[in-house]
Amino acid sequence: MFELIEEQITNFKKIVFVTGAGISQESGIPTFRGKDGLWRNHDAMKLATIDAFYDNPKLVWEWYNERRMNIFQAQPNAGHKAIAELEKYTQVVVLTQNIDGLHQKSGSSNVLELHGSIVQIKCTVCNFKEEILEEFFDLPPICKCGNILRPDVVWFGESLPQDVWQNAMNFSSKCDLMVIAGTSLVVSPANTLPIYAKQNNATLVEINPEITEMSGEMDLSIRNTSAEILPQLVSLFKKSYD
Repeated sequence: MFELIEEQITNFKKIVFVTGAGISQESGIPTFRGKDGLWRNHDAMKLATIDAFYDNPKLVWEWYNERRMNIFQAQPNAGHKAIAELEKYTQVVVLTQNIDGLHQKSGSSNVLELHGSIVQIKCTVCNFKEEILEEFFDLPPICKCGNILRPDVVWFGESLPQDVWQNAMNFSSKCDLMVIAGTSLVVSPANTLPIYAKQNNATLVEINPEITEMSGEMDLSIRNTSAEILPQLVSLFKKSYD
């Protein structure tokens, strides 16, 4: 299964991981696509929009309150930990679509959160921005300036933070190996990152139990979970570098 990796392992000096909801699902965090997509009879995908927030900020905040409490209790799984461990052997950058902070919790030091952070809260008007780990009881929460607070996440229809996206493109354009773990690559613009890597002749590896729209572009597709496969991948590097 890993022959392609083993043959080139000493050439992989810069590794980029592109991760999505699948890797966090293994820590008990719902994906909100498919069967996990309903919350109290509301379509979770439709709640994650700026229009939904301004239409009913209390409802959207009730959903985010529950998500935040679930995420704060979640622990990194073997997939997260393997990515963090790989830093011992080579340069690793994580480009994640997840907003849960589990990569950082597992020890990864270079994480770009493409879609923001559910841990961080910001004001809809002023410059207030802060990590808050407590549950909010008065909803929607109000900033000291008198305006509504919101999670510092990128909702559907909003642009990615430009500095984060620029860095993500740069890292993708310079990597030797890109591992795409737990994401179906259907959300733009994150789904263009493998294209930047391919332009640098990087090896593309996909780890996903399901076939994705970009499976045909991969050098290696492994139909399994991140928690199962990533520790095996790290073992190859450990064996090569020890």
